[in-house]
Amino acid sequence: MIVLKVGGAVATTATSHILELLAAGQEVCVVHGAGPQISEEMLRRGLEIRFVDGRRFTTPEALEVVRESLAAVNAELCSAIGERALGLMGDEIGLEAVPVPELGLVGTPLPVRPSPVVAALAAGLVPVVAPLAAGPLNVNADEAAAALAVGLGAERLLFVTDVPGVLRGGGIVPSLAADEADRLLAAGKFEGGIIPKLHAAVTAARLGVQAEIGETAVLA
Repeated sequence: MIVLKVGGAVATTATSHILELLAAGQEVCVVHGAGPQISEEMLRRGLEIRFVDGRRFTTPEALEVVRESLAAVNAELCSAIGERALGLMGDEIGLEAVPVPELGLVGTPLPVRPSPVVAALAAGLVPVVAPLAAGPLNVNADEAAAALAVGLGAERLLFVTDVPGVLRGGGIVPSLAADEADRLLAAGKFEGGIIPKLHAAVTAARLGVQAEIGETAVLA
């Protein structure tokens, strides 16, 4: 089984990737973000946009935008995938997270095996999960994908994003050891959205899930 994390910037264009995996007979669970859509709507409403190490500071007003934006992207993705897709909001299916008060209404997700996801996969459907946790709490989609991949016992965790992989020295790194990723992250060699992706990939790899960010394999 494969958990596919789809960034909000490539949500609809990633459909072909999902359909290819399904055509090959793979079980697929999709976790998606909505970063660009959330930021655009927050700007429209005059709300402050602030990130800390790639995670969005989330006020109650921002959380309302997060839910609306995730629901819209979820519906679009399900429509693009077709009748096998089943849209699910994470906080409604038992996703759990440890609160991170310094980021507002944000949580760090815990590995989980939600029964609605398991039932959907068993029925040949494609669960499409929006990353919210009970509370509700806003959860980074990369971290949510890793938590689900570990909890479900997935073989692979694939991050489909608008960058081709982990970039170092002007090129794509074909593979990156978890210890080296930790060292580079601690040294501040990365910034923005790649930070939670790498953290998530390292976590998944160390817990037995094959993790890939674009063309970069993250190895335990």
